[in-house]
Amino acid sequence: MTDLTSPLCRLRWTLADGLTLVGRELGRLRQEPGQIIAALIFPVIMIVLFGYVFGSAIQVPDGGDYREYLMPGLFAMVTFSAWLGVMTRMATDASRGVMDRFRSMPMARLAVPFGQTGADLLTGLLMLAIMVGAGLLVGWQPHRGLIPTAQAFLLMIVLRYALSWVGVYVGLAVKNDQVADAMVPLGLPFTMLSNAFVPTDGMPGWLRFLADWNPVSALTAASRELFGNPGAPSGNMAWPLAHPVTTVLLWSAALLVIFVPLSLRAYMRRGR
Repeated sequence: MTDLTSPLCRLRWTLADGLTLVGRELGRLRQEPGQIIAALIFPVIMIVLFGYVFGSAIQVPDGGDYREYLMPGLFAMVTFSAWLGVMTRMATDASRGVMDRFRSMPMARLAVPFGQTGADLLTGLLMLAIMVGAGLLVGWQPHRGLIPTAQAFLLMIVLRYALSWVGVYVGLAVKNDQVADAMVPLGLPFTMLSNAFVPTDGMPGWLRFLADWNPVSALTAASRELFGNPGAPSGNMAWPLAHPVTTVLLWSAALLVIFVPLSLRAYMRRGR
């Protein structure tokens, strides 16, 4: 007889229920195609807006095509948006009583946050694929071969998954989905205050410090380095930009260590 109280059995139970909830989230997106269309069109609009409208007025460090400079920043921007989507979905489910219904069912309690983060990872891969296609159409391409290119996208996936746990915790911490919706615009300053769109050299000292230590800047710099695009780290830079790959991995590990336990604790407490 299987011991349902053993850690291995509970882990399998949680993973199985988590995969079920991943399917539930993907099914919900199929029922609301407007969300998918908006999520996929937004990156394309950003490519056109920044690549063609603003790009003509921005000088790329050491020369080069601005759209090749821009694409790693847009990849980082889409990656950073992970916590916002998870936050709103968690807050919506919590405020509408969906989580209470889950708790009344014979399912692993921790499957809900794992299901949310897993579903976001899959939708994030779809968004990255659309952006890669759009980027190739406007002239962007990786120049360092298959392995560095795969490493760059793997970094995006790792950081996105770590950020999704931030979204789980914040979504459980806010009072309702209206508060979560009001917080979504706050994500824009984090992506703008980085090297994603313009170099940080021209910023005031205090602002440049914040931009250089922004995880968006680290992911952007790492992607430019691995893709071989203009603006790759060189010369005298802040430590996060001089070692961008290491910085992204450290940020990802720190976010997971901090927010996975906090999220699981917040989810368990929410049901009391």
